[in-house]
Amino acid sequence: MAKYLLKRLVYIIVSLFFIITITFFLMQAAPGSPFASERALTPALEAQMNEAYGLNEPIHVQYFNYLFSAFQFDFGPSIKYVGQDVTEIIARSFPYSLILGVEAILIALSIGVLLGVIAAVKHNKFGDYTAMVIAVLGISVPSFIMATILQYIFAIKLQALPIARFESFAHTILPAVALATTPLAFIARLMRSSMLDVLHSDYIKTAKSKGLSERVVTYKHALRNAILPVVSYLGPLVVSILTGSFIIEKIFGIPGLGNEFVVSVTNRDYTVIMGTTVFFSVLLLVSILLVDLLYGLVDPRIKVTDKGASK
Repeated sequence: MAKYLLKRLVYIIVSLFFIITITFFLMQAAPGSPFASERALTPALEAQMNEAYGLNEPIHVQYFNYLFSAFQFDFGPSIKYVGQDVTEIIARSFPYSLILGVEAILIALSIGVLLGVIAAVKHNKFGDYTAMVIAVLGISVPSFIMATILQYIFAIKLQALPIARFESFAHTILPAVALATTPLAFIARLMRSSMLDVLHSDYIKTAKSKGLSERVVTYKHALRNAILPVVSYLGPLVVSILTGSFIIEKIFGIPGLGNEFVVSVTNRDYTVIMGTTVFFSVLLLVSILLVDLLYGLVDPRIKVTDKGASK
């Protein structure tokens, strides 16, 4: 177990090295200057700004300085927000994204699993058709379209929920639902397919022949094995939630990390772009590791060996 974790941590470090390298040189290759939007900036003042931010150094010197600082979780000062470090911006905005992401994941998992189980138990019946129609709609409608529909119905027409901002739990409902819609639909379809396979397996038929009730067979015996593919989907689920939050946070005016990333791209704030990219990458790599460990806990047949493989 210890060797496996050590090996995975090495993979994470190597992945971060390539991510930081690619992000850095992509920013260097971007046309123009980060100070291009400053209309009153004279060439002399721009040279002073470049010196202040270390942009007058050779590229290889800038790269190694940034690489060393990034592994210390120091992404430098923001170019557009005077007097603010990138780590301060991340610390200020990430809690909003974390709350929204956790809420969206809980919605997607709970409702998606429920719809999938209903569709499998009521196979080729009204419950199955209804659940799959919801799943198809969830997959077909992009999150930003769903966000505007939810705003129009529940905020403008019904006036039941706030249309934007992030000041109370009520403000999180619409963006969390919009963010959870697509992964919810994938989970429902995945759960339905997995549940149907399990319900037709021999050990389920044996359990039914012993006189166990339908509820016990479904929820105690079938659900535990059928949910394993959903656990495997948690890694991509975190990815979709994080990347989807960029536009959702912008639509709902949420001061989260996704919104900061979009604003930094608009402002050509290179240090914030690189810092948030690296931070999101760390979250994704760690979440994938946690999902692998969780998979072994859910299925006792899978053990993490010292050789770094699951058996």
